[in-house]
Amino acid sequence: MAVFALRFDFRNPAFAGTTMGERYAAALDMVEWADERGFFMVTLSEHHGFADGYLPAPLQFAAAITARSRNMGVTIAAIPAPLHDPLHLAEELAVLDLLSQGRVNVVLTNGYVDTEFAMYDVPMRERVKRTVETVETLRKAWTGEEFEFRGRTVRVTPAPFQKGGPPIILGGSVEAAARRAARIADGFMPSTPDIWEFYRDEKVALGEEDPGPYFGGDTGFFHLSNDPDRDWDRIAPHALHEVNAYGETMARAGTAGVGGYASVTDADALRAGGQYRVITPETLVAELKAQGDAAFAILHPMMGGIPPELAWESLRLFENEVLPNL
Repeated sequence: MAVFALRFDFRNPAFAGTTMGERYAAALDMVEWADERGFFMVTLSEHHGFADGYLPAPLQFAAAITARSRNMGVTIAAIPAPLHDPLHLAEELAVLDLLSQGRVNVVLTNGYVDTEFAMYDVPMRERVKRTVETVETLRKAWTGEEFEFRGRTVRVTPAPFQKGGPPIILGGSVEAAARRAARIADGFMPSTPDIWEFYRDEKVALGEEDPGPYFGGDTGFFHLSNDPDRDWDRIAPHALHEVNAYGETMARAGTAGVGGYASVTDADALRAGGQYRVITPETLVAELKAQGDAAFAILHPMMGGIPPELAWESLRLFENEVLPNL
């Protein structure tokens, strides 16, 4: 059975012609739509100080999602852990887990955007140490018992809905992150699927159960259309905006090209690369059927600032011409 998810990051470049309020409201309508159609989860991303308004406070938006849905899980992917106070994060996630009745998953990363670390006055050299501390703190905090934190005795209340708290997943794009996740986290979300094997190898080396092959999506995007050539011209500015925005920050971090994000100036070249696609519903149905029991698709309807009305065109095709044929 195919599994579907939604993703939002709320990039809203000026050329999109959409207010942020309109974009937020549309996303909540899309959440309700997806929940009614059996989607598995919605994923929210986090960045800070981006000119296009990238979502800086996913936990607050996740709370709104829990009020507009009944079944879908909510995954925060990802929280740059070094930028957050671990105790405050433990409290906020516990409340969110209670609001959602246990539908929350959290992905923590070390972070990589230099301007964010400067904004929060956090040394980038402390990234790994702070992420590990956050994982340890969340686990202790969610017991509801007193524990030692930075030389003082503290207690976090209330306890989360899920016993022991939401699953803690680590994200990353290099071998060291994959192996760290195997040692200290409940799961791993790779930026690129090819490093999953390091996580799997470390799990086995630790004497734990083999997690098996990677089940999840990549950074690819698709928009559904009955006229892909026409609609590529409508999608291309948003695809260029996203790939170049990510490409710029990743280049500064020394990770250009990870996940397919490298600066591109030519829309035709971007289309030829295959990461951003405008395809027919028939094409998507065939691809999902070919995946068999592992069929998975993540819909990012407002990618790169796609206006809500254009995003809904794709979602309606998904509803009317994809779901009935699976």
